This record gives sequence, C-alpha cells and structure tokens, in this order.
Amino acid sequence: MAAAIDLQSYQEPILFLATAGIVVPLFHRLKLSPVLGFLAAGALLGPYGLGRLVPEHPWVNWLTFTNPEGTSRLAEFGVVFLLFTIGIELSWQRLRTLRRLVFGFGSLQVALGTAILGLSFYAFRLVDTITAATVVGLALALSSTAIVIPVLAEQKRLNTVAGRASFSALLFQDLLVAPVLFTVAVLDTSKPEVTPSPFAFLLLQAGLALVLIIGLGRLILRPFFQLVSTTKSPELFMAACLLVVMVTSLIAAASGLSMALGAFIAGILLSETEYRRAVDVTIQPFKGLLLGVFFVSVGMSLDLFRFLEAPLLILSLAATVVLLKGMSIVILGRPFGLSTAESAETGLLLGPSGEFALVILGAAMTAGLVPGGIGQNLLLVTTLTMVAIPLLARLAQRLGRKLEVQRPLDPIVKVAPPTDEVGRVIVAGYGRVGQLVGDMLERHKVPYLAIDLDPARVAAQRKADKPVFYGDGSYPEFLRACGIDRALALVITLDTQSSIEAVVMAARHERSDITIVARARDARHAAQLYELGVDDAVPETIEASLQLSEAVLSDIGVPMGLVIASIHERRDEFREVLRKNNPRQNPDRGVFKARRRIGKTASSAAAGQATQADT
Repeated sequence: MAAAIDLQSYQEPILFLATAGIVVPLFHRLKLSPVLGFLAAGALLGPYGLGRLVPEHPWVNWLTFTNPEGTSRLAEFGVVFLLFTIGIELSWQRLRTLRRLVFGFGSLQVALGTAILGLSFYAFRLVDTITAATVVGLALALSSTAIVIPVLAEQKRLNTVAGRASFSALLFQDLLVAPVLFTVAVLDTSKPEVTPSPFAFLLLQAGLALVLIIGLGRLILRPFFQLVSTTKSPELFMAACLLVVMVTSLIAAASGLSMALGAFIAGILLSETEYRRAVDVTIQPFKGLLLGVFFVSVGMSLDLFRFLEAPLLILSLAATVVLLKGMSIVILGRPFGLSTAESAETGLLLGPSGEFALVILGAAMTAGLVPGGIGQNLLLVTTLTMVAIPLLARLAQRLGRKLEVQRPLDPIVKVAPPTDEVGRVIVAGYGRVGQLVGDMLERHKVPYLAIDLDPARVAAQRKADKPVFYGDGSYPEFLRACGIDRALALVITLDTQSSIEAVVMAARHERSDITIVARARDARHAAQLYELGVDDAVPETIEASLQLSEAVLSDIGVPMGLVIASIHERRDEFREVLRKNNPRQNPDRGVFKARRRIGKTASSAAAGQATQADT
C-alpha cells in the first residue's frame, strides 16, 4: 500500500511555481519588470498579507507562504547563481580593469554613505549611540545586487558607464558583508566569549579560502568539464555546473565569506575556458527561478500594517535614504570620470538599500545594538526602497538621457550640418550599423551625412573626418537643417522601435517622396514601419537567417550562383508579404528607386552568369 502523501510539504513549491506562471507573463505583457510582480506576490501571500487571516480562516493557509525561514535559505541561492553568471561574463583582465572603480569608487561610496546616513540618524535622535548610528549607516549604505543587476541586464545597460560603476560598487559591498557581520557579532555584549582577537584569524581563513578556490579552480575546472563534455550527456553537464556552484559557494561560506563571492570567483575562472557559454546557458533557468524565490522572500518581509501605523515617518525615511545616498554618489562620480548624467543614473540605482541591509539590521537587533522599534521600521524602509528600484532605474535612464542632451557640447560637436549638397543620403544613427552603411556609401562614392545623439560618438567620428553631426532626427526642423528637401534617401539605423518610428514620421511629414530605408527589430516591427511609409524595412532576424542560410548552402557545396539567386528571391518574398497590406508603397519613387532597380537587375544578371558558370 502506498504511503500517505503529505500535501503540506508540497504547498510552497507549488504556490511559488503558480505565482511564477502568473507573474512573469502578466508583467511582460504590461511591460513591467517581473521583479515588481514577485515582490508584490511575496507581500500579498506572505505572513503579513493573507497570512494574517490564517487564524480565523485556516483554509487560507494553502494560499500563503508559511515558512519564511526556509524560503529565505533557498532564496540565498538566487543571489549565488546571479553572481556566478556575472562572473562568467567577466574575466581576470576585465576585473583588473575595474579595480579602480571596485576598490576606489566602491570603498568611498560605502564610507561616505555610512558617514552621511549615520550622522543624520544620530543628529535627529533616531538612534541614541554612535555605535548604533554607525551600524545603521553602514547597513543602509549597502545596495541591492540581486535587484540592480537583473534590472540593468534587462535594460541592456550593464556595459554602460553607469552600469560598470554600479556593478563595481556592488562587488565591493559583497566583499564587505562578512567583516561587517563579524564586527556586529564582536560588539554583541550578550556573548562575552566573542572577542576581537579572532579577527586576524578570520582574515587569514578567508584569504586561504580564496587561494583554495582560485588555485583548485585553475587546476581542476577545465579538465573536469572536458571529462564531463566527452560523455555528451546534458544531464551530467547540468549536474557538473550545479556542483561547481554549490561547492565554491559553500567553501566561501565556511571560511566566513559570502556564498555569492565564492560563486562569483568560480564564474570568473570558468570565463577563461571554452565552456563559459554552455555553462551560462545551463545555469540561466536555475538563476531565474531562484531569483524569483529571493524577490518573493523580500516581499514577505514587507509588513504593510506596520507601514499604515506610521506612513509619513517610513516614507520620509525611505526618501531620505535614497536622496542622501544618491547625492553622495553624484559627488563621488566626477573624480572617477563619470559625467553628471552617469553619476545621477548611478545614484538612483544605488540609492536604495539592499538585501544585506536586512541581514545586518537583523543581526544588530539580535545583538542589542539597534533598538527593536527603529530596527523594524528600518527593515520596512529597506524593503520599500528595494521595491522602488525598477521604477528608479527607469527614471535614472530617462534622467540620464535628458542630462546628456542638456550637457554642454564640445565645439567639435556643435558644428551645424550643411544643407548645400544635392543627392546626398542621410543616415540617422551612427552606431555600428550606421558606420557600416556609411562605409559602403563611401566605397560607392555616394555622399552622405550622418546624425547621432551621442556627443562622444559624434566627437570621435568628426575627429576621424566623418560627416557626422549631433542632433535628433525626430525633429522636423533638424531634418530641414540637414537638407532633407534635397536628400536622395534616408537610412535609419537607430536601435529602439520608438526612435525609429519617430524619425520615419518626421521625415514623411517633411517630404512624402523621399526614399526611406529603416532597420527593424523583427518582421512585426517591419510591417509597422511599412504602414508608416518606409520604402524598405530590414528585419534583423530575417537578415540573420538569410545570411546563415547562404553560408550553410555554400559550405555544403551548393553552387554560389544558385544560392545568391535563391537568397534574393526569398528576401523579395519576405518583403512582399510585409508590404501587402501597405497602400502607401509606390515602386516608382525617385531616382534612388531607379538606381536600386538597375542594381537589382545587374545583381540578378550576375547571379545568372554565376549560375551558368557553376553548372
């Protein structure tokens, strides 16, 4: 007879999976970060939400997370896997490049934030002792690695200046957590057996653990994954990845360091091997699920009823923390090469407190260093600031763009575009794609003028004698200044859908007959651009697939002439499908259209000759 099943033991995993199944698609549809959804779900389904109804309505217990301690232990692995994947994207060389930001900017950010916040709390008598003020200031000076990094990755801004500065400061903070927790334990008067004397031993133990992880990692990781990969077993490869993460994080934890730091170092070691991409892809699902558990656990600590008892105090404290930390980061940004826009963006990202503040404040209350009342309020303040990070990140991105535009431009960037050349092509956006377009136009001796909104890029390209000018192509006045009334064509290579569509509409408003060729994200975006009136929309996904098809067909021996002809034919089929519902298309627009048709005819003739030669 089968043993009875304890359904209660499966309650929380099923509840979390159901939450993920609802939150992720819903918030993607709303174009909001799933982080907000997990935080809200934790607050609603946690002990301070529906959990309050359990004594009166026991059936509600099936809809709540009833084991916050167990959930938080599992949630810690979300941060572990996050730091592991970050390490895979780095290398020792890149880490050495960031050392000035990590140990310079990061250490000064923590020191200045601790001083400003601690003195502010002490001056307003929110804490009674300098020790309590220091602990509170230090806890709140730390930011949230687990939320800031995923938000930056979602916005594709990890490699920006603000992204690198934020990551560097967060990395230093992770290094600082273990010494801070040890210091709090030393100051605990209820445990006289804990004294400062083991501090040197703790540092030595941590150093030996780092040497052990790095040394064994360099010796073992590559041969280990070579052995695993020879089995060609995805299951074994996945088990090997999980084993590496678990072992390195537990070695670090046993030595007094954070588990996340050990996993981060393991990731850096794997980044130097040929298995980095395979490991990263294998780990991603685990990272996503465990980070979801982490965000739910953070939401579970949000006591909305305590917030209702003193909403003005808690909101003002949360705003003060973000404001003071943000101001300190803006002050530090300029000496480290950050512009005002980049400093402001970094300040808004790092202004909120983080998950380690919850740990440090909890330990400080247990040790009697921080009074329980203010400690509980600060836990709520910390959680509220963490909840606000996705919204502050969006605000930071917009503020950064606005300040970047308003920043005084170098004289070389202020040069006005000329309007006197007839038969010129205008290229809107001069990033990597725009530069390739400009290079091809130069090779065919077609004059062009490029416009871009990145002052640094414009200055660098003008120093290289490229006809690049600073300005926004979505403004009709600027397009007129560029001579759109006499331009041969407009090529739009911008990287966001909204900016591409804004330039298309402005150009069509100024001139209905100009040829417009636009970059598109995918087939759906291309269809939308055709509706707006572009002559050709080039979807990145379709072009990539056509190039892959061309490469594989030629590599397996299909005659090149046949390949070229079929690729052109398939491209035309895609174009016709996307255009079919667009009444604005006119095949006889302008001189450039005629030239393009002649070019296509010549290409088809060449393809036909090549086909005959190949056959």
